Amino acid sequence: MAKIGEDFIEDGGKLIHTKEHNWDAALQQAEIYRQNGNQSFGDSKFVGVIDMGMMEIWAAEAGIKFNDPAMKEVVKRKMMSGEFDKLRVWKGSY
Repeated sequence: MAKIGEDFIEDGGKLIHTKEHNWDAALQQAEIYRQNGNQSFGDSKFVGVIDMGMMEIWAAEAGIKFNDPAMKEVVKRKMMSGEFDKLRVWKGSY
């Protein structure tokens, strides 16, 4: 992931911090893994490529800390939703 922009805006006494990211590297990496058949490693499945910055965003959206055990379910729900299908390497369900 590459952070490509960051801004601080004052709005009615509030300070708003915005960040802009480019996720192209994660998308390209997932495509390379799919093309090379890297979906399975023995009994394990390589579900997808998730950038740490994206995981932080997902944790914030869910209102939990990054290291909360519930994060496992957040990741599963996001990856299975179809919204992040381009990050998936293995297309099965788990």
